[in-house]
Amino acid sequence: MSDFLQRTLDGLLEAGPYALIGLGLTLSFGVLRRINLAFGATALLAAYVGSWLHVRWGMPALGVWLVVIVTTVAVGFYVEWVCFDNADQGTSSLRRQSQVGMDLRMDGRDATVMAASFALWMQLEQLAVNFQPNHLHPFPDLSSQANVQWGALNFRPDRLSVFLITMALMACITVWLKRSRSGLSLRAVASDSTAAHLSGFDVSRIRYAGTALSCALCGIASCAVLSMDGQVTPMFGMWVLLKGLTCALIGGLGSVRGVLGGAVLLGIAEAHAQSLWGALGRDATTWGLLLLALITQASHFPSLKSRFQGVQHG
Repeated sequence: MSDFLQRTLDGLLEAGPYALIGLGLTLSFGVLRRINLAFGATALLAAYVGSWLHVRWGMPALGVWLVVIVTTVAVGFYVEWVCFDNADQGTSSLRRQSQVGMDLRMDGRDATVMAASFALWMQLEQLAVNFQPNHLHPFPDLSSQANVQWGALNFRPDRLSVFLITMALMACITVWLKRSRSGLSLRAVASDSTAAHLSGFDVSRIRYAGTALSCALCGIASCAVLSMDGQVTPMFGMWVLLKGLTCALIGGLGSVRGVLGGAVLLGIAEAHAQSLWGALGRDATTWGLLLLALITQASHFPSLKSRFQGVQHG
């Protein structure tokens, strides 16, 4: 029983950085209506810049954190400008529907910007790899050297700190979205950008502000994870996208509290899977939860739902 509780506690504390990444993706996918596949590559490039400054110039941990967060936001602005700015200029016109893939009706603009963000994913990842060709790159190590004992359980203080910081950030963002003028403006733009523009909102400025918040959360989560590991590898970008997307889809796109629930579920499931089946079982559990979330979320999209109903009737 104590082993089960220990694994559950480990998974719960692992949910801290997962929730931050998932929250950033929720703001991007669920609130800003951005299908941004370059989200992970943005974090990878920023982490490589921070690692380079740490190794080459001996920059301390706090300086590296600030650089990584600022770089993540700057690269996020680049992705926003390349992929979404031109597409957003056409929101006042009637949206054309086109056939994409297996007769699925998908908005032509969304398909275009999703393809553009995939191309930027490849571009940013290649830029990072060319910038830092080695596989392992040091990152300021702030991990705890000893665990804290609590009865029959033990935990790492650094993971507990990240979890508590995540709870505080998510609470602040929830209040900001619901009660502040800027948060309500962001929600208004997400609901109907054309109506928001006609009401006098600066839609472009609000979207860039939302992008900055989304990327800053991703940068904070990246720093927290990498500082506990003490290194960054080329697979980090894919890791960010996979974990964040899984949490966001499990919790429901656009739901801050749902993201936290998705992160907790993912962390606990991974911890138990790794105990039972090792690292491969942990990865398989993550992919399985992502697939399940995608199937579940598909029922909320009318185009997919109508197709599934047609298959059932056939």
